[in-house]
Amino acid sequence: MSFPALTPPLARALAERNYDSPTPVQLAVLGAEAIDRDLLVSAQTGSGKTVAYGLAMAKDLLGDAERFGQAAAPLALIVAPTRELALQVQRELTWLYEHAAARVVSCVGGMDPRREQRELAAGAHIVVGTPGRLCDHLRRGRLDISELKVVVLDEADEMLNLGFREDMEFILETTPETRRTLLFSATFPRGIVALAKQYQQDAFRIEVAGDEGGHADIEYRAIRIAAGDVEHAVVNILRFHESPSTLVFCNTRDAVRHLQAALLERGFSVVALSGELTQNERTHALQALRDGRSRVCVATDVAARGIDLPSLDLVIHADLPNDPEVMQHRSGRTGRAGRKGVSVLLVPPARRRRAELLLNLSGTEAIWGSAPQADEIRKLDHDRMLKDPVFTEETTSEDLSLAQALLAERSAEEIAAALARLYRARLPSPEDIVDPGEDRGRRENRHREDRAPRGDDRSDKTRAKPGKASSKHVMAEPTVWFRAAIGRRKNAEARWLLPMICRRGGIDKRDIGAIKIMDTTTEFEISERVAESFAVKVKRPDKEDSIRIEPMTGTLQAKASAEKGSHAPRRDERDGDHVVRRSDDPWNAGEPKHHDRPRRKPDAKHQGKPHAKPHVKSHEGGKSGKPAFGKKNKTFGNRSGDAKYAPSVTEWPGASGKKGRKKHRG
Repeated sequence: MSFPALTPPLARALAERNYDSPTPVQLAVLGAEAIDRDLLVSAQTGSGKTVAYGLAMAKDLLGDAERFGQAAAPLALIVAPTRELALQVQRELTWLYEHAAARVVSCVGGMDPRREQRELAAGAHIVVGTPGRLCDHLRRGRLDISELKVVVLDEADEMLNLGFREDMEFILETTPETRRTLLFSATFPRGIVALAKQYQQDAFRIEVAGDEGGHADIEYRAIRIAAGDVEHAVVNILRFHESPSTLVFCNTRDAVRHLQAALLERGFSVVALSGELTQNERTHALQALRDGRSRVCVATDVAARGIDLPSLDLVIHADLPNDPEVMQHRSGRTGRAGRKGVSVLLVPPARRRRAELLLNLSGTEAIWGSAPQADEIRKLDHDRMLKDPVFTEETTSEDLSLAQALLAERSAEEIAAALARLYRARLPSPEDIVDPGEDRGRRENRHREDRAPRGDDRSDKTRAKPGKASSKHVMAEPTVWFRAAIGRRKNAEARWLLPMICRRGGIDKRDIGAIKIMDTTTEFEISERVAESFAVKVKRPDKEDSIRIEPMTGTLQAKASAEKGSHAPRRDERDGDHVVRRSDDPWNAGEPKHHDRPRRKPDAKHQGKPHAKPHVKSHEGGKSGKPAFGKKNKTFGNRSGDAKYAPSVTEWPGASGKKGRKKHRG
């Protein structure tokens, strides 16, 4: 499929960049229904959205002309969450509108505001910037928006997460009401939907599924490593793949500095990228990657968005990311615009469960294996040496003369050995790595589960805690297990999860089986009869929440079903004072409702024991006959010292510590 009819300057620019066919998001924004309308677009990073809105606003900016006139007040304003992304957008729009003579100016934090002021005063057709810096220029009267025709909010969900809501609203309220507003977001959380309703008019909504975006060409690999072998594993992976450019992600600045120093010591050309660097240092680091002076960049998640390196074929997660979205944004730096890429996760045994959870929640299948060994890398070096350009380049007469002189002095074997030494000398040495074993992490997990108390149908990680619940409903028909990316840490409760699941999937509560709430996720059963349609419906982003719901993979499906079938169902699970039950649960038959049940009575030996200090010595006062709590003889805040107002404080049998004590008011 080819691009729709475009103006000659834009068509020429796309042809020069080998853009033969549009991506799904590019095709959608150029469709007949999207022309001249506000757009609300859901698209993942790497899906070609920058070019998409660059093409979508071309008619608004150029009209019927092929070139821009003299630059004056800007016609388009693009707002991006980070400096890196804003500068990346500036570069993309610069080449896209190059033959239309567009002047694209950036305004981002960390750069000289006076230089930006001079560039704005000289005139611009398109301005790209971060929210804070753009608001600063608007308040100081440096940015003239009187002629503005288009406003683009790129990665609006990330701007909300970073706390830029007020800045975004200020920009939208300040710009002309006649503008066209294009809002791009990876998901549609409530904040984005509210923003669209308030500042867009008759917006056309476009949703591009994640697997149709820019991540289909990324191969994920999970590498088992020993806990202390992170540096050695990174070295061997870099040597094994020999990618022209590689990003290595760490979670902290200290880890970035440490790993950069370790790689420099081993002979890699490496730069660092983190939030502590100035904008000038960041720019130099990225430029070193682009022009080939450096081949490795060790970075924090500041590099997970807005960086597009044409030769980036490899991403290494030296530290596992904090959530699936961060993992996708990190990995999305490679495999862009149809190119192939590899994303490698380093997984120590203690982090195996977390890695599996990240992959499962993101819907990603990874190839598990061990780190490349030194012998494998040496064999590859041998093959690569034979294909090195030094052997394929044309031989000159001067080269032949020098070769004859060498042969006169040395044997062919000596010359070849010297050449091999020279070749190996420029390569960092591979490291010897011990494979911790494929099943070690699983054996440890099974050992922990074996120590769990008998009679509970969950492991230590999934056991319901006071105040949280896990609903158990036995279904006779076959079921499929699903997982929601929310758990008890975000106050997940069965009483609101159940209606949310029904609403999202368009099913009845009778189609839902067991609900298991864990720390960060919730697993639940859906009747196999409706599972297929349920999976399709919950995959689409929801207007009211952004909770990711996806079917569990084959291995986890079998494990969840086995865990369910190997234990008898429990009668109930308590959620504080509320018992989570199902009306059609066979265990409910003939039992009274919770509020009809008699209160639990304490054992006789515990009757009358005090709850905790301070306590009332005597209702009538101490030894002196005076009230124990002052003149008004107050008892635990009651109205008076009258016995009928004094509480009877008891302690439940088996209670220990503050958490175990409960007050029973007689």
